[in-house]
Amino acid sequence: MTVFFCAKCGNTLTPDLRRLPAVPDVSTHDKDRDRRTGLAASTVPPCHYAIDPEPWGAPFEPAGPGRGRVMNDRALLMPPGMADLVSAGPRNTVIVHPDDTPDLRQVAVPTGHHGCCGPLGTSGRNMACTCGTLVATLAADCMGPHELHLDPVRVYGYDEGASGA
Repeated sequence: MTVFFCAKCGNTLTPDLRRLPAVPDVSTHDKDRDRRTGLAASTVPPCHYAIDPEPWGAPFEPAGPGRGRVMNDRALLMPPGMADLVSAGPRNTVIVHPDDTPDLRQVAVPTGHHGCCGPLGTSGRNMACTCGTLVATLAADCMGPHELHLDPVRVYGYDEGASGA
């Protein structure tokens, strides 16, 4: 079990979470959508986390030769001006269920790309610790994935099993 903390102030960001062996596939079935919000089910179930080995989120760069956009159920919904860009964001982001970070708060970002139901996740970190440090990116529009990515530079995890106790 692992707990994640803010690297700046040490505040606890999550309860004990169990690591998944890989990032789960996203459900594309309408029956799995939240009936109130229209959001897809979160990629990661409550009380779990997964490490995304691929670049995710901002910044973005031109796709270039051999780096076409990967279109899958976890691909971010890109605003029209960013359609030919791919992520050059951090690798190894920690994906958690958004409800497992109750003290994080969403903040407005200058280029806040929003869909009809929530942030697209393309503007960079948009979730702040109680100390004000931007530590995560929420993607929560009904047309894209429903994921919360903790920034691997701004958070750290403590595995209580690694203490040898």
